[in-house]
Parts: sequence; structure tokens; C-alpha cells
Amino acid sequence: MGIDKIEEFKSKIKERMTESISNKIQFLEEVDNISKAAQVIIESYKKGGKVISCGNGGSAADAQHLTAELVNKFKLDRKPLAAISLTVDTSVLTSWGNDQDFSKVFERQVEAHGKPEDVLIAISTSGNSKNVLIACEKAREMGLKIISLSGKDGGKLKELSDVNINSRAQVTERIQECHLIAYHIICEIVEAEMAELEGGEGVGEEVELSEREVNLESVNRNINNVQESESFEMI
Repeated sequence: MGIDKIEEFKSKIKERMTESISNKIQFLEEVDNISKAAQVIIESYKKGGKVISCGNGGSAADAQHLTAELVNKFKLDRKPLAAISLTVDTSVLTSWGNDQDFSKVFERQVEAHGKPEDVLIAISTSGNSKNVLIACEKAREMGLKIISLSGKDGGKLKELSDVNINSRAQVTERIQECHLIAYHIICEIVEAEMAELEGGEGVGEEVELSEREVNLESVNRNINNVQESESFEMI
């Protein structure tokens, strides 16, 4: 492979990384909503509720990913947290999708599993995925709290949500990257709080506070440097 082609690859990599960093800096405007989402989930768990999640394609993978973090562990060794993803039961999905209506494959499962004390996490990069919207309508009807992860302008999903976490990025993969950091942070906060409520802080990968403070100062410094750079444009 020629040198010119390799340099083209490197240029593309830097461009995409720069886009991703820019979108994440912009995503800092969602800090309050991410915090609210964590609080909603904690309150649900205190009441004996669970987290139900859904999405399509990459968002289905995200729904399964966050479910695994809650049921198994994120950073702490602790009791499992109740969570299910509506994207994993192929028999339910294909039978209802084939015999009835694919747009209602998540709604059917919300109706089957949902309780008023539960939380539905609905993920759609467009904010307009029909089967996700219909699931939210059912969840609202049943009294569940709805947390959504969306992109662009938030779509119709934003209006159906108790808490909407929205990435204003315009490209699907950049939106998904923001969703990933959002639910990782949510899982970390929820896990730590529930472990503490259970009578211990859990055992895991937590670092000393002084080290956390140093890391945070370093991150803030880097963010400021990036924002002040004339060659870095906010997306």
C-alpha cells in the first residue's frame, strides 16, 4: 500500500476523532439530564422496580449493553440490579413481528413486563423510530417513567420522555458514541448509590478521591485547550 494511501487513512482517522471529541464537548450540555436519569433509575430501584430498554440496530446493542452493566456489574462487585432488554428474545420479536405488527414488538413486551415502578429506557438516534415511540406511549399509559437517548433535534421521542438525553450531532455514529458515554456514567452513578444503600460501597475499580480530582483537573484542562484551539470547530 502506497504512502499517499496511508496518509489518507491517518487524515481520516484524525478527522473522525476530532468530530467525536467536538460532539462530546457539546454533549456536556446534557449533564443535568444525565444526572436526572440516574436519579429516576435509583428511585425506581428503591421502590423495587427495574429498568427495561429497547432500540433498533446499534441502539438495540446499546440497550443490551446497558442491561448487562446493570445485571452483572460495571465497576463494583455488588448485588445484581434488575434490568431487561426487549431486543433479545428472538422468538417474541419474530413471532409478533411476523404474525402481528413489527412496529409493536416493544409495546407488547412493555405491556407484558412493565410495572408502574419501572423505568423504560428508549433509544433512537433519530428520535423517531416507530416501534420505540409506540413502546413509550404504552409505558406512559401504564405509569412507567421514560428516559430517552436521542439525536439531532430529539424527534418525537423527546416529547414522550420524562427525561431526554439528546446529542445534537447529525451523524448516527457520533450520536451513538454520546449515548455510550451517557449510559456508562448513569450505570456508574446508579451502581455506586445502590451499593451504598445495600450497606457497603462495593469492591471494584474505584480509585482514590485524590487521584479522581487529579484526573478531573487534567480532563478540564484538555477540554479548555481544545476549545481555545483555532483549528478546532464546534459541530
